[in-house]
Amino acid sequence: MKVDLFFKYLQNEKRYSKHTIKSYQTDIEQFMDFCCNGNIEITEQEILTYQNIRAWIYDLNELSVSSRSINRKLSSLKTYINYLKKYHGFVGDPMARITKPKLKKRLPEFVSEASMVQLESSSKNYFSDDFSGIRDRFMIELFYITGMRLSELINLKHRDIDKASSTIKILGKRNKERICPLNTYVINVYDDYLKIKGANGFDTGTESYVFVRDNGEPMYPKFVYNKVKHYLGMVTGLDKKSPHVLRHTFATHMLNNGADLNAIKELLGHSSLAATQVYTHNTFAKIKTVYKQAHPRA
Repeated sequence: MKVDLFFKYLQNEKRYSKHTIKSYQTDIEQFMDFCCNGNIEITEQEILTYQNIRAWIYDLNELSVSSRSINRKLSSLKTYINYLKKYHGFVGDPMARITKPKLKKRLPEFVSEASMVQLESSSKNYFSDDFSGIRDRFMIELFYITGMRLSELINLKHRDIDKASSTIKILGKRNKERICPLNTYVINVYDDYLKIKGANGFDTGTESYVFVRDNGEPMYPKFVYNKVKHYLGMVTGLDKKSPHVLRHTFATHMLNNGADLNAIKELLGHSSLAATQVYTHNTFAKIKTVYKQAHPRA
């Protein structure tokens, strides 16, 4: 089978992140396990059939897997089939007759502006004055000010923050760089963090990672996720409290305050405007609420 070659192709030629490759790997191996049942002699041409894919979708539905997850798995499978057709002579298109499950429209959740102001203006009530508290405060502010992804924050190095120009360089998906502005408040929090990081004996050199754990070791996604969940839980009752919610919050607040959609697209590092346009629905929902409250005949 060519599965391992496919993953190397994603890593070396497509330059996909480790997280993305892991998702592809999980999806495709699930399908192979479902079809092969341990038979390693069977070929991709025999496995990747319309009948097998349909049976897999039925099985996933029986297991109550969400439509969104099923669609992602089918997308992974289609990418693998296209790779086989291009490089290994795979014949046919078993995905041609496959109908993807319909998705429910889901608007991005975001924290209210009042809640974010509360977290900043009353920071002493939420963040301690030790290394952990100052680091967490800087982390939350950076998520909100830049809209960066969790993986982008973890991989941030001190050389990427330019205090002189009040900017930050973010390395996004597919190694695409973007520059985001920083305000004076965040720069001041960064200065506080640098001082206490150095005082604790942790590396503050240009090539060192900005964020480290309490023992000086590198961050990992679950650690950051739990921190964000903890602090957002103090100011909002949202069901979902994650770094990505802060990314949604950044985009929605920018749009609500008159920012150009194309500018938000660049700041978020989106490859297409379609990905950014989802935030216009949140904005329109706010407009409808204001209209209903203000218009005498609404």
